[in-house]
Amino acid sequence: MTVEINGRKYQIACDDGQEAHLTRLAAYIDKQLGKLVTSVGQIGDARLLVMASLMIADELSEAYSELEVLRGGDGGSAVRRQADDNLAERLEVLAHQVETVAQRLEEA
Repeated sequence: MTVEINGRKYQIACDDGQEAHLTRLAAYIDKQLGKLVTSVGQIGDARLLVMASLMIADELSEAYSELEVLRGGDGGSAVRRQADDNLAERLEVLAHQVETVAQRLEEA
């Protein structure tokens, strides 16, 4: 499939049924790059990608920190613990997908 990030089109392979998810991820990355371009200008795809990756990694780190705070509570109910586990798993999948997209963009 094709995604557009920072005005450039990239051919990205994905598993069947993941197209919409990959489109959302690419749109999110494009949004982050747009913020960077607004603040620092077009400083080159590689530098922008590194900066956007760091911004996204920071957001992911904050989410992990919040998850740890939630887990550190009084033990909570089984439903809350399951929700926390599901969030952690989803964050790990998202982190892997972002890394994969970043790697493919860098190789392009």
